[in-house]
Amino acid sequence: MTETFDTSKVRNSISQRKIIWRRHALERMLERELSRIVVLEVAANEEVIEDYSADRPAPTALLLGWDKERPIHVVLSLEPDGEIAIITAYEPSLEVFESDYRTRRKS
Repeated sequence: MTETFDTSKVRNSISQRKIIWRRHALERMLERELSRIVVLEVAANEEVIEDYSADRPAPTALLLGWDKERPIHVVLSLEPDGEIAIITAYEPSLEVFESDYRTRRKS
């Protein structure tokens, strides 16, 4: 039986403010003009487009959300202690993703 990324744990961590902001994420967010509020809204949106539940040390997922008309991807992990770690956030490129911003283009 395969695991699936548990989005309810993401919601719980956000509501309890159990959030780790990785340095890489903060640097990229600054470069890309993404606020913490926008990133957390995407995370709370719970649209998992790539599920890496088998990742270790912690299950990871790529989520899609929107900042007005701007698509935003957030990569986060569910840490063993109940926190979420925001790993990175970015605006997906149409060179890498289809126009739905959910599907990776075939190489």
